[in-house]
Amino acid sequence: MRQLAARLRSLPPSCGPVRLVGVDGHAGSGKSTFAARLAGALGGAPVLRLDDLASHADLFTWTDRLLTQVVEPLGRGGTAHYTPYDWRARRFGPAVRALAPAPVVLVEGVGAGRRALRPHLAHLLWMDLARDEAWARGRARDGAEQREFWDGWVLAEERHFAEDPSRPYADTLVRQVAEGYAMLPGPGRTR
Repeated sequence: MRQLAARLRSLPPSCGPVRLVGVDGHAGSGKSTFAARLAGALGGAPVLRLDDLASHADLFTWTDRLLTQVVEPLGRGGTAHYTPYDWRARRFGPAVRALAPAPVVLVEGVGAGRRALRPHLAHLLWMDLARDEAWARGRARDGAEQREFWDGWVLAEERHFAEDPSRPYADTLVRQVAEGYAMLPGPGRTR
């Protein structure tokens, strides 16, 4: 993890002064856990959770919100401001979160490597876990309360990745192994 952190810090900025790094993969693939560990290895790098920008009504149609509320301000060297979605209350909350520019900012969530975001990324990581295994882990994590949501989610995620795949553009594939994570060269472009 330290080697990856050092490599990410050495990349040229990709969004104003920021090295924006995407952590993508299927729901349930371990993106949040990995991003938290990587943020720690980076000395407390901020993590933008795409779950905060998505909603029940906009599972994957949040690109404009991401670009205007986050990417554009960071690209100018400014602080981004966004209102996170409350998945239980099913509405965007009243509190606004600030995301200040930092040397590395992680963008974590399904769709972090989408076409509209890739030009702003310094690096794209893909959590390399088969979708059925990832979805089984996600369903187990979320329990019976979210069963109906997952049924709709699976269809939406399949449609999203069919129209806008991320894995082919990943710089690094991340696989969970007994001793942590294995980093493999991704099929994406060389940076």
